[in-house]
Amino acid sequence: MRVTGTGHASMRIDTAAGSILCDPWVNPAYFASWFPFPDNSLLDWETLGQVDYLYVSHLHRDHFDAKHLRDFISKDATVLLPEFPTSEMEDEFRALGFTKFLKAPNEQVVELPGGLKIMIQALTSPTDGPIGDSSLWVEYDGVRLLNQNDARPTDLSVFAELGHVHAHMLQFSGAIWYPMVYELPQAAKTAFGKQKRDRQFDRTWRYIDDLKADHVFPIAGPPCFLDDALWQFNDIHGDEGNIFPDQSVFLSEYAKVGGTNGIVLLPGSVAEVTTDGATTTHPVPIEEFFANKVAHLEEMRERKRPIIEAEKASWRHPEVDVLGQMKSRIEPLLEESIYLAKGVGGPVRFDLVGYDGESVESIVVDFPGQEVRPYADEKVRYRFRTDRALIEHLLFIDEVDWVNSLFLSCRFSAARIGQYNEFVYAFFKCLSEERLQYAEGWYDEHERSTDAEDITLGDWVVQRRCPHLKADLTRFGIVEGDQLTCQLHGWRFDLPSGRCLTSVGHKVRAHRVDAETPAPAGESLT
Repeated sequence: MRVTGTGHASMRIDTAAGSILCDPWVNPAYFASWFPFPDNSLLDWETLGQVDYLYVSHLHRDHFDAKHLRDFISKDATVLLPEFPTSEMEDEFRALGFTKFLKAPNEQVVELPGGLKIMIQALTSPTDGPIGDSSLWVEYDGVRLLNQNDARPTDLSVFAELGHVHAHMLQFSGAIWYPMVYELPQAAKTAFGKQKRDRQFDRTWRYIDDLKADHVFPIAGPPCFLDDALWQFNDIHGDEGNIFPDQSVFLSEYAKVGGTNGIVLLPGSVAEVTTDGATTTHPVPIEEFFANKVAHLEEMRERKRPIIEAEKASWRHPEVDVLGQMKSRIEPLLEESIYLAKGVGGPVRFDLVGYDGESVESIVVDFPGQEVRPYADEKVRYRFRTDRALIEHLLFIDEVDWVNSLFLSCRFSAARIGQYNEFVYAFFKCLSEERLQYAEGWYDEHERSTDAEDITLGDWVVQRRCPHLKADLTRFGIVEGDQLTCQLHGWRFDLPSGRCLTSVGHKVRAHRVDAETPAPAGESLT
C-alpha cells in the first residue's frame, strides 16, 4: 500500500485494486484564515486528482474544499460517503458534478472490486464536526490503514477487531479558537493554552496506545495563519500555550512517552507500507524543512497575500440589513428550539464593528425571549465581537453553519460569564431547519438515555460513560482528588456534587467507594 502525503489531513492511498484520495484541502478556509502547512498548492493536482475513489471525512472547510474538488478531482471517482444523518454531504458533492456514490453502512466492511476493503465509522452527535465526522479503515493484501484524521471516537475497538493495523493516521494539533480569542489576560491565555496543548497530546497518546499500530502518522494539522492580523497564532513565537504544534513537535513529544514509530508526511512524501514495515521518501529532509519553518511561512505569506486581499474585498455587503436578516433567519429556529435554547439559557450578544473600525452595532439573540433585537444594556452570557462585514457575508451567502465559518476563522473576540457552553456553538452550527431538528432530536434522545453501569476509579464509583459524549471512562477517565477528567475532550467534573466544571449541564453520577448510597443521577441539561 502506497501512501502519498498531500497536505494536512489529505493523502492518496494507492493499491493494485484502486486508489483513494482523502480530504484534499488546498484553498484557504474560514474567511481566508487557515492555510495548509506545509504548503501543498504546488503539487501536481491534475495527476493526483485522477483517482478511483474519493473520501472526505466531514464538511469542515479544511477537509471539504469545494473549489479544489470542482477544479481538480475526477468526476469519474466514486465518492465513499459516511452514513451521516442528513444528506448535506451528498448534496454538496452533486452540486460539484460528482455522480457516483457508495453509501457505506456505518461500521460495516465493504469489499470493493479487486479485493480492496473499506469501512467507515460515522460520528453523528451535533458536536462532531458540522453535524458529523468520520474515520476510514482500508485493507488490501493484508495491509491495514486507519485514517482517523481529526475524528474523536470513544474507542477504536471496532477497527482493532478487524486485525492488526499497520498505519494509523490521526490528529495531534489544535483546530479550535480557544483560548486565543477570549478577552483574558495574556498569562491566563498562556495557562489555558498550555492545558489544552497537553490534553491534545494526552488524547493522541491514548488513541495510539489503544490501536497499537506499527506506524503512526501525525496529520490533520496544524493550519497556518498568513494574514498579518492572525500571524501570532503560528507556533513560531516560543509560546508554550500555543495550541498549534507542528509535526516536528509531535515527534519530539512522542519520543518523551517512548514513541519511536512516528512518520511525518510532507506534501509529496511517499510511504510504502507493508506488513513488515514502511519505507518513506521525502521531497526534502524533514529536519531541514522544520528548521526553516519561519522562512517557509514568510515566503507563503507573501505568495498568498493577493489571495487573502481578494477574499477580504468580497466580504462587504452594505445592502444587507443585518438585524432584519438575523431576525428572519434565527427567530423561527428559536421558536422551534427546546434543548438548545434551554441549554444556552440566556441572551447572546454580537458586537459588530463597522467599516470605519470604530462604530459598533450590538445585536442580541435572546434565547429565553425567542427573539433577535438590538442590545438593551442587559447582562449577557456570551459576547462576540467581530467585523460587521463578516456577518453581512454569512447572511449574503445564506450560511447555515457559523461555527464552520466565523468561529473557526478566529476573526473575532469573545467573553463569557461562567463556564463554556457547548449549546451556544451547537445552535450557531444549526441555522437551518434540517440541522436544528436533527440536533434537537439528538439531545432529546441523549437526555432520555440512562447509563446504569458503574465503574470504580480510585476512591470513587462513577458511571461508566461520560455524560458529555459517552466516552468510556475506563479508558479516558482520570480521578485526581475529588475531580474526574475525561481525557477524550478534557471535560472535568466535581465528584462530590456531580457538577460539570467545564460546561453547563452534564452532571455525572458518582459516590465514594465507602459511601452507603450514591449521589443522585445527573441530567444532561440544567
